[in-house]
Amino acid sequence: MLKHIDNKDEFANAIKEGTVLVDFFASWCGPCRMIAPVLEQLAEENKDLLIIKVDVDKATALASQYQIQAIPTLMLFKDGKHMGTKMGYLNKNQLVKFVNQ
Repeated sequence: MLKHIDNKDEFANAIKEGTVLVDFFASWCGPCRMIAPVLEQLAEENKDLLIIKVDVDKATALASQYQIQAIPTLMLFKDGKHMGTKMGYLNKNQLVKFVNQ
């Protein structure tokens, strides 16, 4: 499932359970636009994976809270625990490896 979030409370609730991949992005960012279809494909193929997209221009408080300094930044959470962060474009194989770590 792919979901857009720009609210701190909604974000906190979304990462509490299960495996959640968060994509901090901006609409003007080239690598962010390149990774978007890869994330959509990953969401389609992994029904138990929640992918959250956070537009850093609209959700400045969330971007600040998670100290986002480069985009795209991908953060992986499992049952509310931060498991890792990757920055920049990742291809599908790299994303799958990151999610399955």
